[in-house]
Amino acid sequence: MRVNVKCFATLAEKSPPGGVCQVSEGADAARLMQILGVPAAEVKLIFINGVAAEPDAPLRDGDRVGLFPAVGGG
Repeated sequence: MRVNVKCFATLAEKSPPGGVCQVSEGADAARLMQILGVPAAEVKLIFINGVAAEPDAPLRDGDRVGLFPAVGGG
């Protein structure tokens, strides 16, 4: 199945070509991060279709996933 992925800020270089990633049926957000080579420790927020999600959230064909690192500021 295909999911649309956007990695933000320091994770941007891990975004898949064309913003689309193939994952197997039953894959979750944690598996997607493995496929993309994004260490789980570097991800602070996961959004699936605009809703905050946990790494064990299941993915469905056509989902939109956003991965955000911790952001510092002052």
